[in-house]
Amino acid sequence: MQARDRSIAKEMRKKYLRYKEAADYYSISQTKFMRMAKDAGACYKIDKVVLVNCELFEQYLETFKLA
Repeated sequence: MQARDRSIAKEMRKKYLRYKEAADYYSISQTKFMRMAKDAGACYKIDKVVLVNCELFEQYLETFKLA
């Protein structure tokens, strides 16, 4: 994928996802994703719905990068 295509794909991606959608997207179990999203401070609760800010989650995820 070219840099331009990645840029366009990133812009089209949703900024907020529900737990299940995000866990599927990142290929992580839903329980593990929920814990990590809370640790990242990326969760927003609106009534009974929890949305995860994917940009904040990805910043947190980068802290686990192997050198």
